Amino acid sequence: MTAQKIQTYLRRFASKEKARLLQGFFKTGPGQYGEGDKFLGVMVPNIRRTVKEFADAPLSEIVKLLHSPWHEERLLALLLMVQKYEKGDDELRKRIYTLYLKNTKYINNWDLVDLSAPKIVGPWLDGGSRSLLYRFVRSKNLWERRIAVLATFAYIRKSDFADALALAEMLLADCHDLMHKAVGWMLREVGKKDVAVLEGFLRKHHRAMPRTALRYAIERFPEAKRQKYLRNEIK
Repeated sequence: MTAQKIQTYLRRFASKEKARLLQGFFKTGPGQYGEGDKFLGVMVPNIRRTVKEFADAPLSEIVKLLHSPWHEERLLALLLMVQKYEKGDDELRKRIYTLYLKNTKYINNWDLVDLSAPKIVGPWLDGGSRSLLYRFVRSKNLWERRIAVLATFAYIRKSDFADALALAEMLLADCHDLMHKAVGWMLREVGKKDVAVLEGFLRKHHRAMPRTALRYAIERFPEAKRQKYLRNEIK
């Protein structure tokens, strides 16, 4: 199961038309967050099909895919790593987590982060020190900051909100819209588990929150309450 064999299989599903659409969707133009990223035009269902076909691929070959200039091959590598992590023992999980951290420069778009960080970084840090999250959230690298936030999804699912709220507070002044969306999304997930915890955070911070983050966080609120938050009428 070489990287080359996996690439050959994946490219059966490539489409130049879909590649053009994906390059626009993932903002690959000059000055955009995905500047220079390259797409084969393979949609996610076919990437997941490839994951099933090559589930037993060795990590040494998977990392070659992670270093690919093609977005879909990097996503494929990460999904293979997630699958191995979920089925592996502690030794394999540690190898995968370490490999992930050594290669964050290749985890460089929001889908790559969102489909991997909650399944690898969050679970590995659970039960131990989570200091990495606080180092990453201060990173100049947008994607490392997003990894930190998305990793907390693993804890939110278990009604452990402390890190998600702490990182959200640290990111109130972040300048990037993708971080505003990530923070708002995680706050919304907190609210699904415990709306009182979410509202406690919002009462303290909603006036300082980026508008996008606030809109995401209150998305499930009744319309009347949403409007009160948006008009700064909540005290």
